[in-house]
Amino acid sequence: MKTPTLISPRLVLEPVALEHARSLQPYFADYEVIRHLAAGVPWPYPDDGVETFFREVLLPDIQVGKAMAWALIPKDHGSAVGLLEWRCGGEAEDDRGFWLARPWWGRGLMTEAVTAFQDWVFFERGLDRLEVRNAVANVGSRRVKLKTGAQPLGRTACAHHEGDEAELWEVTRERWAALRGVTL
Repeated sequence: MKTPTLISPRLVLEPVALEHARSLQPYFADYEVIRHLAAGVPWPYPDDGVETFFREVLLPDIQVGKAMAWALIPKDHGSAVGLLEWRCGGEAEDDRGFWLARPWWGRGLMTEAVTAFQDWVFFERGLDRLEVRNAVANVGSRRVKLKTGAQPLGRTACAHHEGDEAELWEVTRERWAALRGVTL
């Protein structure tokens, strides 16, 4: 299935393309963004890291149906400042992941992006459940999950730059529908 463009009040969630790499690279080279991501994300981050990741991993995964991904573009900014990825292939461990450039933190943009994504995945795609994770120390990610209907399941092993444990959550279509006031 083709990745759709999703729209929220302040964002356009545009299907990821190689041309987004240029605007994302400077933000992604910030350790404050990297520190809660998987240990496989290199640090220091290479100058061509986003383009290489898109070309060699993400875009091929999208092409074979293992993932969908969106560049987060504030309507008043015009270029990508973050990424939301849905790992939807059969062997996916983590259904949804995201990151946002530090200058854009604290504005509710990721909650808005996750809301648009969950409306689409639950109400248009009919998915029953998402399983998501975050580094235990990642307070911002935890807040987004709490605001978007995730319920904690416990902890799990997940190596990242500042630890090896993650919080495990689930979001169900039924719970999301109740939060959104939608009758299924």
